[in-house]
Amino acid sequence: MMHTNPGYQPHSYQGLLTVSKRMQQFMAKVEKVARTNASVLLRGETGTGKEMVARYIHRCSPRGVGAFSAVNCAALSGELMASELFGHKKGAFTGATHDRRGLLELTNGGSLFLDEIAEMPLDIQARLLRVLQDRCFTPLGSSQLMTTDIRLISATHQSLRKRVAEGAFREDLMYRVRVIPMFLPKLVERGEDLSMLIWHFIDRFNAISERRIESIDSKAWNALMSYEWPGNVRELSNVIEYCHAIGDGSVLLFDDLNPDLKGEGPADEQLYFDDENERDQILELLRRYRGRKLEVAQKLGISRATLWRKLKLYGID
Repeated sequence: MMHTNPGYQPHSYQGLLTVSKRMQQFMAKVEKVARTNASVLLRGETGTGKEMVARYIHRCSPRGVGAFSAVNCAALSGELMASELFGHKKGAFTGATHDRRGLLELTNGGSLFLDEIAEMPLDIQARLLRVLQDRCFTPLGSSQLMTTDIRLISATHQSLRKRVAEGAFREDLMYRVRVIPMFLPKLVERGEDLSMLIWHFIDRFNAISERRIESIDSKAWNALMSYEWPGNVRELSNVIEYCHAIGDGSVLLFDDLNPDLKGEGPADEQLYFDDENERDQILELLRRYRGRKLEVAQKLGISRATLWRKLKLYGID
């Protein structure tokens, strides 16, 4: 039996597509929340679309004509994060060769999105708390107090309460950032969205590649529908792109699927680390995942903070 595109007509929320009643109910709540000025914390697994929802909140809000800025707290060192948020004066630290305006200044009147806020260092958490309490901050290396008016939207795949219990997150800041907590459904919880998105991504890659997939055989379809999708929508997009590149012809076959969906574990991913080859293996994973540190950390089974420390230890930029 071959599966063909049934011609879904999904709802689009600024590019976030869904035919799922549960997801439409979630986005209806998002639209209500957007009309307020309250801080929002988006909880959800990797690949569920937290930044897309954050951008939608901004666009639907009274601040929608203002700036939207995004920072991934897991991707920056403490010093770089402080400079990115608060700005700095020339000479504030090694490498500060000129004045730089921070996002708190540049986003004044708009919305600031802090992705993976659970990874934010404690010293920067203290400075952010002051911004939320007093609407003011001081750039690095400056004594000038500046004011700002931003709406904070944060995201994390971790429990902030657990991070507070671990001593890694300030309790007072937690209450400030999670005034309205919202939990994004996983892809496998979104009903027909899985099959709709399979065809959406097939259509996308049909339009930009030589191969044109018109149907999916039953074995491949069953594998796609029964997989748990731990990487959610992002992983689904990557899998369909892989299938397009690997296979031939108009039918997507089981053999076109990547090893994870076929239940195979490629030998080169059975990683054994020791002090002598850890640096080389981290470099290889960074190359394989094109610098996406979140995916590298997940493959290693470590937190992004631990990965960051290892990158610094081994002098990896």
